[in-house]
Amino acid sequence: MKKEYYSYDELPAVLSMDELRTLLQISRNTAYALVRSGKIPSIRAGRQFRIPKTAVLDYLSCK
Repeated sequence: MKKEYYSYDELPAVLSMDELRTLLQISRNTAYALVRSGKIPSIRAGRQFRIPKTAVLDYLSCK
């Protein structure tokens, strides 16, 4: 079951790729392209990407 977030304060400190995709309403390929290009900074944990909440907020505010 997916959790729905109603404000940025409710977001976890670190997002998974699926949570990023749901939050931004983008496709899987677009999410990976944003992360791999560095437009949204991420942390690699094994084979998984983890995206800090602050990185998403910075991307949305066009910093």
